[in-house]
Formats: sequence, structure tokens, C-alpha cells
Amino acid sequence: MLALKWLTNARNVMDQIEATQLENIKKAAAVMADSIEAGRWVHTFGCGHATIPVEEMYPRIGGFVGFHPMVELPLTFFTRITGEMGVHQFVFLERVEGYGTEIMKGYNFDTRDTMWVFSHSGINNVNIDVALEAKKKGMKVIAFGSAEAAKGKQTRHSSGKTIFDIADIVVDSCAPIEDASVPIKDHQDKLGPVSTLAFVTCVWLTVITVAEILVERGFKLHIHPSHNVPGDETAKERLEEALATYKSRIAGV
Repeated sequence: MLALKWLTNARNVMDQIEATQLENIKKAAAVMADSIEAGRWVHTFGCGHATIPVEEMYPRIGGFVGFHPMVELPLTFFTRITGEMGVHQFVFLERVEGYGTEIMKGYNFDTRDTMWVFSHSGINNVNIDVALEAKKKGMKVIAFGSAEAAKGKQTRHSSGKTIFDIADIVVDSCAPIEDASVPIKDHQDKLGPVSTLAFVTCVWLTVITVAEILVERGFKLHIHPSHNVPGDETAKERLEEALATYKSRIAGV
């Protein structure tokens, strides 16, 4: 069964992350914990399918307040594959230098903030703009992507840098640079990408480590609870508390 090859490839990526990236994940988590403990934000950004890890961590059952998603609609909305906000426009926009700089103008930042960027290849201009602007504003930049596999790929940005060159801390997603991983008979292109699974794996390894650090420091987490568990009478109350905490933090952002 050919599908099992994808399952094997996915497991191998997760095993590689565990074997090689835990120390960098701990370093990234410590920086993020500092931002959240200070009452500030870990801003999260990606383009295309790299917005999926941004959407996965918060708001999400089992996530907690402290992560601020920055999702630019024209760079993520793939259900309209052609026509308005289609794939052609997306591919063009993510390569437009200066677009990320304009995105950053829409928010207020602080030197205590962290910018967490997801980019599979690390070479496209919007992500690089965002990272460079974050550095200018005094933030630490953390990049997750296929750093080792992307070595040697030419950046599209006039700075001459990839996202991995700019970041203070890099966590390698361990996904192959072509992403798709399963050859199919009589076709040039493969099936079964693994980068999304790799990103989500790295997200939860990181977010849970941030939580562990904060709890050890005596910091109260405002966790987004499940409201689907029969008999949990306080779930709605805890959800409202988490959202109220988020709202109080977001003021000014």
C-alpha cells in the first residue's frame, strides 16, 4: 500500500526532529517564555501552508494565551484556488519585497516581544521583510523551517539573506526541500508532503516546553479549554477567562 510510504516518511521526519532539534527547541522556548512572562507576545507569522502552524497553536484547545497570530488573508486563503485570491496571486505576493514591511506597520511591537516565523524554504521576501523589521524593532527572531535542506538555495531578497541567516534561533523542521515525499508511477512529481506535519510537531514540542518553563517560574497559564467534555461545568468560565486575558493583552497591539 503506497500510502504507508507517506506514513513511514512522516515518522522519519518526527524521529529526526526528536533526535536533532530538542536543544534548539528548548532555546527558542526560553526566549518565548521570557516574552510571555513579561506580559508581552510571541508573534507568529507564515505564508501559504506555513500559516497552518500559526493557526494550530492559538486559539486552539490545549493552547494558551501569549501567542499572537499574524495571518495576512491574501497569503493564506487557498479555498479560492483560482479567481479572487487565487494561487497565482499568492505566489506573486509572497515574493514581493516590501509587502512584509507594510504588514508590520499594522501592529505595535515591543523589544520584549518575540517574532516566530515559519518558512519551509526561507527564501521568500515577505517572511524576510517581517524578520528584518522585527530585528530593527529590537525583537528576537525565531525561524522554523527546512534549514539544512535549504542550504545553497538563493534568497529572493535584496538583503542577500534567507530567513535562517536572519534568525537568532533556528529550528530545523527536518522536512525535505521538495516537501512531497512519495513517488508515483508514470509521474514526475511526488505526492504526500510532510512539511505541515513537521511544523505542527515542532509547534507542540515548543509550546509545551514554553508552558513547562513558565509553570516552573510560577506563572499562571490561561489555557484554551475543551468545551466538548460532558460534565465539565467550568469549561465555559475558563474559556471566558482565557479570552478576557487575551483581550487585555491585545490592547495596543
